[in-house]
Amino acid sequence: MTGMAQPASSLSVSSMAQLTLSLIAIVALIFAIGWVLKRFKLGNLRSRGAITVLDELALGPRERIVLVGVGDAQVLLGVGAGGVVSLSPLATPITLSDTAAPPPFAERLREFMKRSGSPS
Repeated sequence: MTGMAQPASSLSVSSMAQLTLSLIAIVALIFAIGWVLKRFKLGNLRSRGAITVLDELALGPRERIVLVGVGDAQVLLGVGAGGVVSLSPLATPITLSDTAAPPPFAERLREFMKRSGSPS
């Protein structure tokens, strides 16, 4: 009777640990990118045809007031966890200055780093 050798396992403990850590790192990176996009409001489509989001003001973590342009008219909307509520159609449109445009990502990141207390 000849002894049969066990086939060598292609997945060792160290390769399984490396695979697991790699997957955890990828999932963490996906969550971090999602947080950055949400935090800096990147990736939002601001305009679709005749309807545009002109400005918004955060009142809390989930509540905000949004100024929406529909054609030539403007409407203030309240957006929260309970839904969207029309606050007021504006009789005279508000003119927004171009200086209120959001800064590029690098400037926003620099401001965030300064607020965190890290040295520049």
